[in-house]
Amino acid sequence: MILNHLWGLYAHPKEEWHSIDDRHETYFYSLSHIALISLIPAVMTYYSTAYLGWSIGVGDTIKLTKESAGIMSVGTYLGLVIGVLALSVLIHELAKAFDSTPTYTQSLELAAYTATPLFMVGFAAFYPVLWFVMLIGLVGLTYSVYLLYTGTPILMHIPEEKGFIYASSVVTCGLVLLTILMAASVILWSMGMGPVFTG
Repeated sequence: MILNHLWGLYAHPKEEWHSIDDRHETYFYSLSHIALISLIPAVMTYYSTAYLGWSIGVGDTIKLTKESAGIMSVGTYLGLVIGVLALSVLIHELAKAFDSTPTYTQSLELAAYTATPLFMVGFAAFYPVLWFVMLIGLVGLTYSVYLLYTGTPILMHIPEEKGFIYASSVVTCGLVLLTILMAASVILWSMGMGPVFTG
């Protein structure tokens, strides 16, 4: 089952990281996990922007046309999948500086399972009020960072003190990737691919 580590990452993360390390499923298995879990924010982006509408403080709710919401949803999906794959490459390359030689599968596992709580934040869009989604997003981001710090020494097979520095480097790379994705979104919007509002 593709999502068989999901509950363990929340209930007992350290034990689950050891289980992931012991089993090391195939590269395709981790790709399947990313492909599936990335659907949550992508589908919720479509549903909440096209049907529920967003509330930003006081005033009317904001909705997008179904076509515009669909384009945004596909863009969100591709951005998330590409972002996790890029992060896994960075994890793999950074490992050399910490005397670790993980396989690409190990690097992808660390990136995929670390990103999972952040992607689960997509469910918050069932209540599309900006402050609520931001709050849940902060919780998801915090837990993702926690998973990264606990999982790095286990999957990369390095001491905890080195793992802390390594994980901090990965967080920095993740922030750079996020900035690149946001910049790409702004560029696409300026080229006429921005959201189209209803009414």
